[in-house]
Amino acid sequence: MYKKILVPMALDHGISEQTLTIAKSLASSDSEITALHVYEIPQGAVNAYLGEELIAQGLARAKQVLAEKTSNVDGIKTDIKRGHAYRSIIEYANANDFDCIVIGSHKPGLSTYLIGSTAARVVRHAPCAVHVHRNR
Repeated sequence: MYKKILVPMALDHGISEQTLTIAKSLASSDSEITALHVYEIPQGAVNAYLGEELIAQGLARAKQVLAEKTSNVDGIKTDIKRGHAYRSIIEYANANDFDCIVIGSHKPGLSTYLIGSTAARVVRHAPCAVHVHRNR
């Protein structure tokens, strides 16, 4: 059983319910589960056209969706970070001393044949155990 479990959630992949269930099954009665969404802002020329107001609206919407997706899980903490997905997950896990990450992986393309690119990078660089749930 793990004491501090991080569940990174891509809010548009539709596997959040499964990863949260897995995290609950790996937790003891006094464990802490944190659902994290990394809000990625487009880089380069696209970012110049968005503006801070539009970015703030997207962030507010992400917070709402995260709250909806975790509303049926008792005692879960939620957090949103702005940044690059895998780097933000690794930094967050390091900064908060998590001992397990439960991450979902969508069906990969040719370049990430076995597991999704974010999940693959988290597995390679995580400071703790990582459980990958593969959506079929």
